Amino acid sequence: MLDLAEELHLWAAEGREFAVATVVAVGGSAPRGPGAALAVDSAGTVIGSVSGGCVEGAVYDLCREALRTGDSVLERFGYSDEDAFAVGLTCGGTIEVLITPVAAAAGTVLASALSAAARNEPTALVRVARGPAGLLGHALLVRPDGTYEGGLGGHPDLDRTAAAEARALLEAGRTGTVDISASGAGRGSPRTESGGGRPCPGGLTLLVESNVPPPRMIVFGAVDFAAALARAGKFLGYHVTVCDARPVFATRARFPDADEIVVDWPHRYLRRTGTDARTVLCVLTHDAKFDVPLLKEALRRPAAFIGAMGSRRTHEDRDRRLRAEGLTGPELARLRSPIGLDLGARTPEETALSIVAEIVAARRGGTGVPLTGSGTPIHRDAGEGGGATAA
Repeated sequence: MLDLAEELHLWAAEGREFAVATVVAVGGSAPRGPGAALAVDSAGTVIGSVSGGCVEGAVYDLCREALRTGDSVLERFGYSDEDAFAVGLTCGGTIEVLITPVAAAAGTVLASALSAAARNEPTALVRVARGPAGLLGHALLVRPDGTYEGGLGGHPDLDRTAAAEARALLEAGRTGTVDISASGAGRGSPRTESGGGRPCPGGLTLLVESNVPPPRMIVFGAVDFAAALARAGKFLGYHVTVCDARPVFATRARFPDADEIVVDWPHRYLRRTGTDARTVLCVLTHDAKFDVPLLKEALRRPAAFIGAMGSRRTHEDRDRRLRAEGLTGPELARLRSPIGLDLGARTPEETALSIVAEIVAARRGGTGVPLTGSGTPIHRDAGEGGGATAA
């Protein structure tokens, strides 16, 4: 739902009635993860997607019905072997979709959540996805400091427990589901961040959608490869910074797609900027006087991905220099070098594609091998390296 925040915020401000269908759980080869959403207003306008096309028509009808009745519903879709053209997922997976009508958004917790997400403020929206029909769709808005508004309609402890669980997912920047007891006295079963679990008897499953600022991609080295990588990074939703010590190269004209251009020595800039477990660091300078002090700093701080460009000979020299600087084996093991997957890339654009392909594979637990003939799962759940969806 929060993925559609900008559009839905405008709908709410205009006083439109609408219904939102949100993926709660997935199984097998489902095309979209928990949090994917589709919305339909009273005039029949549609935005978003829950399945990439497989069940959109049926979900559209459910949204229209929810607008008519005012009731939230949870619907499961799967593949039908008897009739491949029946409503279902032809890819063979299953999804569960929560349909929530929003008759009058103004002043509601959903309106507050949409407004906060449209302003890109860190917030978590909690909704009852499984449980008693009377609680289905009830919502709670949780902020980073643990304060919250709204309510899930159950025992007072339920809201406090839900807020604490949602805050943990928000801090991790993840969207997923949490199973807790109906009283809120404790968790009903372990957190199921991939959305695939079931609540304990008499318990609830809560869908937690986290809205956090986009993850950072910091590209070091104002070269042609960096310009192509900045475009690719923006396409993937990163906040892209390009850093180089040479002002003649680090210019807006050369990097129109970057969110930020910094003229400074790379290691000095990295020391004074923030990174976290979602940050991607791409070192494209392949010059020891830049690379060694930069990587010495980078490999000892939080980051999701640290990669460096260069030939295998350059990598071996860089590795020796870093060991001489005191970096340990586990620290050096974090470095992906030479950066990128083997695509036979030659141009800056092809090289950027190979780099972001490795970043996606590292993030999602992919192998990087061709799917044809590999037998590997196309969509991974939490048990296969996928984890919860990163917002």
